Amino acid sequence: MALRRQLRFWLIAALLLAFFLYLFSEILLPFVAGMALAYFLDPVADRLQKLGLSRIMATILILIGFILVLVIGLVILIPLLASQLSDFIAKMPDYLSRLQGLITSFDPQWIERRFGVNAEDLREGLNSLLASGVGFVTAIFSSIWSSGVALFSIASLFIVTPVVAFYMLLDWDRMVARVDSWVPRDHVHTVRQIATDINIATAGFVRGQGTLCLVLGIIYAAGLTLTGLNFGILIGLFAGLISFIPYVGSLVGLVLALGVAFVQFWPDWLMVLAVAVVFFVGQFIEGNILQPRLVGKSVGLHPVWLMFALFAFGALFGFVGLLIAVPAAAAIAVLVRFAISRYLDSPLYVGHSQDAAIKARKPAAGKADKAD
Repeated sequence: MALRRQLRFWLIAALLLAFFLYLFSEILLPFVAGMALAYFLDPVADRLQKLGLSRIMATILILIGFILVLVIGLVILIPLLASQLSDFIAKMPDYLSRLQGLITSFDPQWIERRFGVNAEDLREGLNSLLASGVGFVTAIFSSIWSSGVALFSIASLFIVTPVVAFYMLLDWDRMVARVDSWVPRDHVHTVRQIATDINIATAGFVRGQGTLCLVLGIIYAAGLTLTGLNFGILIGLFAGLISFIPYVGSLVGLVLALGVAFVQFWPDWLMVLAVAVVFFVGQFIEGNILQPRLVGKSVGLHPVWLMFALFAFGALFGFVGLLIAVPAAAAIAVLVRFAISRYLDSPLYVGHSQDAAIKARKPAAGKADKAD
């Protein structure tokens, strides 16, 4: 009965939380961003406290430094990225047309012998495929814009988020202690262990993968710019940022970069190869240096589960859902592993076979003692 009451209580709490997020998803973005920023910067505040600073001084110092870096980055990058993005959108139809012409400019008879289609059918298929791809990308950006930027002004986001982050960062340890005091004392050790596992998984992925995405974006942007690729900074940073989804960011960036490279450099194969080498080098650095050091192997988030969480939470809660998808996926994964471990230790899994085996061993042991 106690177990049923606990399950009912936590199920109702989870449903209320989901309903709250769904109901207020249109106004939660600055608050969720502020909480995420506070969670990301809390270890830095703890280290500054160990160096002798008070919590409020450490919080003020961290946020001032973060805002300065953000403002400098926006002042330098935003005009450049906006210029490249507008230029890229304006030139996209011409690039697609030229890329299609390059693909269909090969020997039509060779294409028909190898693939069983003539050049005209291939051209029509490419037209349909490119139109579908452009429509899909446009729909994604339109969804992100309508669920995020259109509902909040940039001013409110940049004003509310630092304020929320300041108070959350200032009171983080006290909030954790207060929540810990609410946990039933009979289960406090179990809940603390689960919370520790969730924090390890979330921190390992969010902090580690976030830093990894930033470093990868810089590597890709610098490498593509050195090759002379048009829109190199835009494509490189975009590929690095969406590397939050394992394998997807690098693959999408590689396809975009190679498409632009074929149009820009053809028939110079060496330059096209140089563009591909940038992504191969980035993948080597990610897999052998960045991933082990920044993320590690203890996170336990499978790429398929992560992609499903991003799609599911994004569909349910919009842009806010994308922000909470990773920590929610980490928490759910930890809870599922905990439930499976408890199930494997329960009579429901063990059944009566082990009890029968234990009872069978006891009489045999008693006979052996009498023989001795």
